[in-house]
Amino acid sequence: MRIWKKPYGWIKPKENLIFDDRKNEEILAGEPLSANLELNLALIRKLLGSPQDLVIREFSLSNDHRAAIVLIDGLADRELINERVLEALMLDKDIENLPGSNELLALIKKKCLPNISVREDKTMNEIINNIISGNTVLLLGGADAALIVASEGWKERAVSEPLTEGVVRGPRDGFTETLRTNTSLIRRRIKSPDLRIEPFKLGQLTQTNILIMYLAGIAKEDVVNEVKNRLGQIKIDGVLESGYIEEYIEDQPYSPFPQIEHSERPDKVAAAILEGRVAILVDTTPFVLVVPTVFMQFLQSSEDYYERYFVSSLVRILRLIALIVSVTLPSVYIAMTSFHQEMIPTPLALSIAASREGVPFPAVGEALLMGVFFEILREAGVRLPRPTGQAVSIVGALVIGQAAVEAGIVSQAMVIVVALTGISSFALPAYNVAIAGQLIRIGLVLLAGVLGLPGILAGLSFVLIHLCSIRVFGVSYLSPVTYSLAKGYKDVFVRSPWWSLSRRSDTTTEQNEKRAKSVSKPAPKR
Repeated sequence: MRIWKKPYGWIKPKENLIFDDRKNEEILAGEPLSANLELNLALIRKLLGSPQDLVIREFSLSNDHRAAIVLIDGLADRELINERVLEALMLDKDIENLPGSNELLALIKKKCLPNISVREDKTMNEIINNIISGNTVLLLGGADAALIVASEGWKERAVSEPLTEGVVRGPRDGFTETLRTNTSLIRRRIKSPDLRIEPFKLGQLTQTNILIMYLAGIAKEDVVNEVKNRLGQIKIDGVLESGYIEEYIEDQPYSPFPQIEHSERPDKVAAAILEGRVAILVDTTPFVLVVPTVFMQFLQSSEDYYERYFVSSLVRILRLIALIVSVTLPSVYIAMTSFHQEMIPTPLALSIAASREGVPFPAVGEALLMGVFFEILREAGVRLPRPTGQAVSIVGALVIGQAAVEAGIVSQAMVIVVALTGISSFALPAYNVAIAGQLIRIGLVLLAGVLGLPGILAGLSFVLIHLCSIRVFGVSYLSPVTYSLAKGYKDVFVRSPWWSLSRRSDTTTEQNEKRAKSVSKPAPKR
């Protein structure tokens, strides 16, 4: 049977409520609250499916007023509800002197609940959303509104050191899966009234909370508006991790190169916000997205700004060399041993020829075979428990490499080349860049096996053209390398001293580019 008639003429059911179909439930969810407490509770049970963790506590405020609180066990803080809601209501004597339910509800909101956040709502849809978000709903018989008490109290992981971005020198705290904890970690570092936080909700079923953080007056308004626009266009049933959003808002979805940086280090995200970038925080994940992102950011570490600039500059150059080696070393080895033997010194050429004697595969087959084995070992080391994974990766590499050489499947030189390639990929701070380099490396190996060095040059030219064509939220992916402003190179291949980095990059800011009003080189007295 139907339990309503328009316009909002509620009928009190005699027994259990019966609903016709899902369409009726959607209609009920959009209806305003009834003044009938039993009807409201029945609707809540029906719309939520009467789950086991649904807690409904009915009680009497006086002889004339009945009330109930509704919450989800495990999401709401039961101790807070017992002490600040139930106990406060049952011990307050003033509520017995008010005959009207609406006046009583206003008095409870104003005086009886010592919680930080208490608000009033009249729609069933909002009440259901607040219940499944961890809040507690107070319903009063005879009142056509409900009080929503903030009571989120789920278990959360403590702030700990990030696992994927370790540093020798720098802060040890990392983001957690709780949104408010993550915002507090950033606010602790940026104590500015210009720090803006704007909320979103994504996921029709998950209703995941999303926040964007930026500095007003420093971040470009066009970039901020574009971030809001792209987030608003996402239509999906659930968002469980920031990777969902990353694939929806990136500019070139078919490119192997990552276009959005993610980090679980609050200091790194705070530094990006200070540069005029926008941070996207997603509830239930410790990884925060940062836009816009340029390619050189993936070769930089937060530790670069904590060590002296000589050390940081040297490490950056080493990372750039490691990137080049990890992408091109196997293909160059194949091209030189297969097509351009005259480029190899004679003693080295004889040594390579002796090691390849009896190997049944060409150099291309060797490289692909050893590359696949190496990646399988690395993946196994990541997925297994940490003590077991390290043992498997080390012992497996030694055993398989030695056995493959002794069996004559691969040459000793190829084992060395693959090992150097893998170690160089580990030197890159960003794991997703290493994966992109792996895809490019396979293509270059195939081109080198067919065309030699001209094939490698053609492949690298295609990659460079592709990188130049990518724009991330209106910013060139290779900036500031793609323009000749001297200030853009102070923090790219090397890191200049802090006293010379007086301006922010104009790729992310159009106003307030100065980091400080007066910055000068230190000059100690003599």
